[in-house]
Amino acid sequence: MDRLTEMEAFATVVDQGGFTDAAKKMGISKSAVSKHVSSLEARLGARLLNRTTRRVSPTEIGLAYYDRARRVLNDAGEADALVTSMQSAPSGLLRISVATDFGVNHLSPVLGDFLSEFPDITVNMVLNNRYVELISEGFDMAVRIGELEDSTLRARKLTETTKRMVGSPAYFEKYGRPEKIDDLNDHKLLHYSNQSNAAVWKLTAPSGEKRQVRTAGWLTVNDGQSLLNACISGLGIAYLPSFLYADALEKGLIEEAIPELPAETQGVYAVYPPGRFTQPKVRAFIDFLAHAFADKGPENW
Repeated sequence: MDRLTEMEAFATVVDQGGFTDAAKKMGISKSAVSKHVSSLEARLGARLLNRTTRRVSPTEIGLAYYDRARRVLNDAGEADALVTSMQSAPSGLLRISVATDFGVNHLSPVLGDFLSEFPDITVNMVLNNRYVELISEGFDMAVRIGELEDSTLRARKLTETTKRMVGSPAYFEKYGRPEKIDDLNDHKLLHYSNQSNAAVWKLTAPSGEKRQVRTAGWLTVNDGQSLLNACISGLGIAYLPSFLYADALEKGLIEEAIPELPAETQGVYAVYPPGRFTQPKVRAFIDFLAHAFADKGPENW
């Protein structure tokens, strides 16, 4: 006989307190339930149930076996549900967290295509410039850039971006251009305030030496697009990702501050809560983003 069916018959007898109710629960005859349990006891070489004319109860061995059997049956049920879920069409509310600058410039333009492809999904995209707790704050996923702080989350790398120091031609004409990292102390710098280490720029010297430069900011804001706008206006030098500066750099609105410095590369990730399987709506959106950003980065934005 099928081992899982034997387990199910035994566990159902324990749950229902007897063979008659177990048979009704399983939709089979009482004699069939009895045969399944007897076969299980014969295979294990142990009596699992105490049978009297009035009641049926598990033996000490039976109770221990019941705990393990019930776990196996629950896992089997979850496995069946997983297959059903993965074959079903993605649907439901998808709640996404993303930094304002990346969301406005790169996620918003592709959402229409996603919603057209998956009409049964509704999206709530929350733009903010802080680190959100996905599970406690009710988010299905987030798009994050740079080093991932929470190692418990699952992550898929979508593409890459680079970070460079940039300034406007007008700024360099007025204040001069730094020639080396130490020259930054004499310049007006623009900082991003929503990072705990915003005043520390991690740079790589031409020699390959890693430098951490702690610099005072002339202007500090909590939005990358605002920093870019300030940079274009000639207010100072900003340290920005390529997904923000690429277009302005190509148009000549800004220039690299120290072109000899290697660019710092950062990953762009889709992160989502851990679990035994990924919800179809989350999997569909992550696959969509991976395709949408396939030709992006690290400089091509």
